[in-house]
Amino acid sequence: MFKAPPTNALNPSVFEEISENSPEKFGDYLSYYKPLDGKGRYLPFDEFRYRVEKDLDVRIAWSLTKLSRNSQYVNLLPIGEPTGLCNLMLTPSIQKTISHTDRNATTAALEWMSSKIGEEQHFEYLLNDLIEDEAISSSQLEGAATTTLVAKDMLKRKRKPRTSDEKMILGNYIMMKFAWENRDKPLTIDLICDMHRFGVSDIDDDKYTPGVFRKTDDVVVVDSDGETVHTPPSHEGLRKRFKLLCHWINQCHDDADSSDYLHPLVKAVALHFAIGFEHPFRDGNGRVARSLFYWFMFKNDYAAFRYIAISVLLKAAPVKYGKSYLYTETDGMDLTYFIEYQCGIIHRAINKFKDAYKKSLDDIESFNQWIWSSGFYKKLSEKQKVVFQVAKSGMASAFTASSVKENLGCSYNTAATVLNGLVDLNIFEKKKHGREWLFHMMDKDSIQKNWRTQLTKKSR
Repeated sequence: MFKAPPTNALNPSVFEEISENSPEKFGDYLSYYKPLDGKGRYLPFDEFRYRVEKDLDVRIAWSLTKLSRNSQYVNLLPIGEPTGLCNLMLTPSIQKTISHTDRNATTAALEWMSSKIGEEQHFEYLLNDLIEDEAISSSQLEGAATTTLVAKDMLKRKRKPRTSDEKMILGNYIMMKFAWENRDKPLTIDLICDMHRFGVSDIDDDKYTPGVFRKTDDVVVVDSDGETVHTPPSHEGLRKRFKLLCHWINQCHDDADSSDYLHPLVKAVALHFAIGFEHPFRDGNGRVARSLFYWFMFKNDYAAFRYIAISVLLKAAPVKYGKSYLYTETDGMDLTYFIEYQCGIIHRAINKFKDAYKKSLDDIESFNQWIWSSGFYKKLSEKQKVVFQVAKSGMASAFTASSVKENLGCSYNTAATVLNGLVDLNIFEKKKHGREWLFHMMDKDSIQKNWRTQLTKKSR
């Protein structure tokens, strides 16, 4: 990758230089005195240099662009050795994702979606599936070779992992759970180390040293060709730097009237970057970085991020993910590159979540229409209709003759007849639990399939 000129090599007197050496090109050069290109892109030097007019000096054009960016920078978190501050410019694409997040990923938005769907059991199944997606993809991004299908089967059946790759995925799942359960706590070194320990224990303890900061400087980040692309700061001073990081994260930046205001999404992505850049552990840093991103979003009341899988999309373009780190590191710690890339991923991940919700809603509406148009509902007695509607809404997932007796105010025998009638109609299934039978509704596809089968048999 072609690195940007060092910040101290940029010419602060660039206007004077143009006036003295190329006054006839002043207007052409001036078109580069803006932070974004003509298409609204915040280009790194790696791409910028190919978009400068051939008769202009790339170095001068870049100096003009950097000067315009410098005037709009906001100082962010402390990082590195020696400790410095990252910079950020709030670009339109970042602000667009912030707005998208506020409209679709808050706890209130999630509650509204749940109420709109109404069928709690169906929606909860969908959401749990999305939680698994993040745990699996984050591990696959770090090299886990297990297929998504096998990994989902392991998590759903809660079986023990058989390989180190499956252990990695289970560890990621535990890490996400840890992030949710500890969302009300402040960020501390202990919390970061605990997250790592819960996520990587029993995979290869000699390799990972669970929950312990690295004590050497032999850890590097390599690309797919084995080339070193990042050498983390020295292990010496790690704890001191992380105390500064924790202090910054725990500071209140959400007062909209304050000049220090930062949206939680920006802070969460900055935290993600900091862990990846500092690389405090011997291995597993990427997984911890992404889990801490989620932890901070949970902490700030964005509960829908439990079901928004960013790693699914990061896994699809790992080179771009890596470059977003490098562009920041090689351009004076300009965090805009990393945050812009992550915001693009987050925007798409939220849309995938919304699409899953819409599909769920459409499936339920389609099933409700089928209930009436197929003649299925007319086959039910009044008491069976009540039980069926309760089951379909998700207000109860299992029924017994005793519970139906109490809720319908009928005899035990009548309640048993109601439930067994639903089994005979291939709507419910039953299984023995101790001394009584437990009844529960089949999934919608099975009910429709069974109904069509019955109709086919009657028509013969």
